[in-house]
Amino acid sequence: MTPPEPARDALTATAPLVPASAPAIPQDALTAEGGPPLPLRHRRPPWLKVKAPWGETFGAVEGLMRANQLHTVCEEARCPNIGECWGAGTATFLIMGDTCTRSCGFCAIKTGRPGTLDVLEPERVARTIARLDLTHCVITSVNRDELPDGGAAIFARAIRRARALSPQTSIEVLIPDFCGDEAALQVVMDAGPEILNHNMETVPRLYRTVRPQALYPRSLELLQRAKAMDPTVLTKTGIMVGLGETLDEVHHLMRDLAAIEVDVLTVGQYLRPSEGHLPIERYWHPDEFARLAQDGLAMGLRWVEAGPLVRSSYRAEQQVASLSTRSPHDGRRRTAAELRLLDRLPMRNVSPDAIIPLVAAGD
Repeated sequence: MTPPEPARDALTATAPLVPASAPAIPQDALTAEGGPPLPLRHRRPPWLKVKAPWGETFGAVEGLMRANQLHTVCEEARCPNIGECWGAGTATFLIMGDTCTRSCGFCAIKTGRPGTLDVLEPERVARTIARLDLTHCVITSVNRDELPDGGAAIFARAIRRARALSPQTSIEVLIPDFCGDEAALQVVMDAGPEILNHNMETVPRLYRTVRPQALYPRSLELLQRAKAMDPTVLTKTGIMVGLGETLDEVHHLMRDLAAIEVDVLTVGQYLRPSEGHLPIERYWHPDEFARLAQDGLAMGLRWVEAGPLVRSSYRAEQQVASLSTRSPHDGRRRTAAELRLLDRLPMRNVSPDAIIPLVAAGD
């Protein structure tokens, strides 16, 4: 058996390589407000060290994605948590291709003219979810502004097929704004996801540079409409910090979200994908993230997941299990041993209770 790779900084795979000669900027300068933007190549603060993705379960998930010609936002957006999530047998599916019609200043997904829509993709996504027997799945997409409904019908089909093949799996959709089309949103909501997620990404003042084709009021309105369409759905959004926002601006955004009864907020550190993307203005310290979580809960948000490496779908299965009145599970993630067993079984729904005794006997 090939020995595992030694632990290393996974951010070398998800951000520009940092040579040994890169400047070691003092920590006070890395976290200071109001200073100049940080250079592209520099030594990151110690709290951003994570293990590189490797391992048997990680490889099995990757193999399934490639075999089914699927994209994941974990890969396309260079998520630093890919090792943890794939190692636990979970992933966020990126549908409708890997090319986006918008050009957000922070995003690593390529911009351009998308290819032909693959109408069979929802079926492949649903079968892969069933193959992995996921506790919770997240389905997201690039922006497809050239489509009349922005891709809403594809989202709805993916939800319904995943529900049919994996009734024990909770479903979260991370959707674009559909250019404000209320009818498109209704199509997605009628399919019945447990979580309706749409990321605000940043504070209003920075929209012109961070999300130039989006509107802050339109994104707020989408979340408000989703809750009105189905009060039992969990509404969720996420933002990045480190783009030049102030604490007061983040608090103002939190109050806006609480006013429209958003349930879940995720807050993570912005990491610059390349020289062509917006610079990091500063790093927020882990203590600042902890205070943001406390502040958000005090304002009325039901769940705030805040940390340097937090991304939109991080610990989403726990959010459903804790907050949703419709959760089909208790939020427990699969172990590597359980996933190895599932890989030896024919594709079918297998209850968690049926798996555990077999694992104990075989491992």
